[in-house]
Amino acid sequence: MTGPLVPFREIVLKVHSRCDLACDHCYIYEHADHSWRTRPKAITDEAISWTALRLAEHAKSHALPSVSVILHGGEPLLAGPARLRRVCEELTAALDGVAELDLRVHTNGLQLSPRYLDLFDEFGVRVGISLDGDRAANDRHRRFADGRTSHPLVLRAVELLREERYRHLYLGLLCTVDLANDPVAVHDALVALAPPRIDFLLPHATWDTPPARPDGSPTAYADWLLAVFDRWSAVGGNVPVRLFESVLSTLAGGPSLTESLGLAPADLVVVETDGALEQVDSLKSAYDGAAATGFDVFTHTLDEVAAHPGVRARQRGLAGVSGTCRRCPVVRSCGGGLYTHRYRAPDGFDNPSVYCADLEALIHGVEKRAAGALVPPAVTDPGALLAEQHELTRALLASLHRELDGRGGAVWERAWRLAVALDGGPLDGILAHPYTRTWLHHTLAALAEGRPGAVAGALALPSYLAAALIAAGERTPVAVGYAHGLLRLPTLGELVVGGPVESGEAEVRAVAGGFAVTAAGRAPRRVALDGRPAEGWRPVRLVGGRDGAPPLRLDDLDPHRDCFGASVRPRLSERESAEWDRRFTAAWALLRRYAPDQAAEAAGALTTLTPLAPEPLRDPADPLALWHPAGTLALRHPAGTPAPRDPFEPPLSGRPPTRAPGVRGYGYGALGIALPPAPRELAVLLLRGFRRAKLNALLEVSDLYAQDGWWRHPAPWQEGEVPVSGLLAGLWERAGLTAFDPEGADRARRALTALASAPELTAAGRRLVAGLGREDAARVEERDHD
Repeated sequence: MTGPLVPFREIVLKVHSRCDLACDHCYIYEHADHSWRTRPKAITDEAISWTALRLAEHAKSHALPSVSVILHGGEPLLAGPARLRRVCEELTAALDGVAELDLRVHTNGLQLSPRYLDLFDEFGVRVGISLDGDRAANDRHRRFADGRTSHPLVLRAVELLREERYRHLYLGLLCTVDLANDPVAVHDALVALAPPRIDFLLPHATWDTPPARPDGSPTAYADWLLAVFDRWSAVGGNVPVRLFESVLSTLAGGPSLTESLGLAPADLVVVETDGALEQVDSLKSAYDGAAATGFDVFTHTLDEVAAHPGVRARQRGLAGVSGTCRRCPVVRSCGGGLYTHRYRAPDGFDNPSVYCADLEALIHGVEKRAAGALVPPAVTDPGALLAEQHELTRALLASLHRELDGRGGAVWERAWRLAVALDGGPLDGILAHPYTRTWLHHTLAALAEGRPGAVAGALALPSYLAAALIAAGERTPVAVGYAHGLLRLPTLGELVVGGPVESGEAEVRAVAGGFAVTAAGRAPRRVALDGRPAEGWRPVRLVGGRDGAPPLRLDDLDPHRDCFGASVRPRLSERESAEWDRRFTAAWALLRRYAPDQAAEAAGALTTLTPLAPEPLRDPADPLALWHPAGTLALRHPAGTPAPRDPFEPPLSGRPPTRAPGVRGYGYGALGIALPPAPRELAVLLLRGFRRAKLNALLEVSDLYAQDGWWRHPAPWQEGEVPVSGLLAGLWERAGLTAFDPEGADRARRALTALASAPELTAAGRRLVAGLGREDAARVEERDHD
């Protein structure tokens, strides 16, 4: 494996190699490896010192902010308080000023007493306890050598940890799954002990020594865990369960939370009682010596261990799983399963997990059960998407207030108080304006970069508030600044209030049918909002509003409209504006005829059209820049007009999912378009633009895919393969335009088939693709019916 070393962030430190229980499922004593027999019972002083030194140098060389050390065994408490104090002192001293030290101990709890817990409190050592459930479940494996139960002693240890003085040390409970135990009883017994976290562990097994399956079911372990999941969900899921949280995280596009699942590189190393440096302990279930590296803390650095082929094999992500796993739709969540569970002689670890069927069933089962929580409403509800987008813009406004931190002076404070008062009312209208987000995005960037005039740019807020109040008909006066004699009111227009070099402040308030402006030293001016220009007044005009076409702003004035990666048109003439209105109304009639559902949704989402210059070039970084080299594009439509071989532009460029506000710099609802010569062409541009706008809006509020680019997929509309982002964008666009390009339906259908098994899709992404599949099936049924 090539590439940089993955530093170790977790060390399992074996402080004692023997145990006071005789658990018959223990991988250390009962499985293939027997190296414990030759090791000292307790860790030596020399091994402690060298371990602390190696960890400190490793953390320093890799600038690690923190490292975790898990005191382990055998049973670590058999090392005794004095030896454990020595371990804690050496590690704390070595890491002081180098990295934060997270100390933990994993114990069966039998020896736990206030003497130990006082020591752990002194050094901040958190305590995890192994417990397999109620007494019947725990006694199935966790007994003393003479067969006596250990359950009462473990409960005593847990109750001690739950005392107020030690509660902060309580890390959680670890439970090994056994199919013979009642899953609900096990869950309830563990939850009754109020642990901060529960870990359910599959019993270590390989293809050579497979797990017990009494009824022969290939998904018996999934069924057991899903029964626990159902119970956990039914009682509110108040106690975190790492296994379930990991599956839910990866289904939503997040990281794995446990080594046993997911594709994250392993970052753990084991130090044995004799100072030997080994790979993860569970490998001892595979074969004798499987965990060995040949290294020790006395003569080798941790970097040398990190470069060991066995360690590197567990850090290769997708490349480190078998070919079968790489093609599996759930591989992002299961990650091929725990490395140990893949072993089979003579293939080694190049296999799916022996729990493969269980992991797949578990992941699908969790996704099905948790769909409501995993899929944001915005994915299926256009109204929720608009609301989410609205919240993104509101969050940007709040961010601007925080970033100014008083630098806006009295002007900003006065405007901010008014904005707070108008929130949930008139403010909502102006926040929905797409270029409000552009202003906020640009202003925040200017402040972050310390550009001159950044604060002055923020002081445009009063103009937005005045426009909001005018639109709502509320007569609260607002002092609005103007520059170069021009007063701008976003969404409404611009008014000349002085000479080209004049700047100042004017009072603006709503009046019946329009607004009034009073500037110092000038007579009051009343402006009618009837869509017609007047002396010194240039309104934002509307297109549509009749014959079923929605009224949209034809915004050729907003100073922040130049955000599409293409040249915007200057102010249109009245004749040009009228032609936009005529073609737009005719184009919308076609949309209502051939794509009525989409036309209805677009009418509720689009607010603004910005005219662009008819340039043949485009900025591929901005997928919403739609313009048209006049007269060159003929698109297929149901009447049979010929279309070019593929009338579509390249799909949305791939990018990772994000929930960061203002990614595009303008809000949902604006399209930049160069007016084509015919309504049919404009209809396609409008529909394509809306589809792209909606997909971008969805990506801003929901992770539809993860690990974009890790896999490549054939795209039916081009040669070569594309990442999932490109395949989804191309499918999304073409699926929406089949009414104007029936031949594109076949390409969309093939893309649907490819995406159905794409590992990158999250639960939300799969829901989105499933919706496209249902739409396609409905179209086929309607066509066949006709």
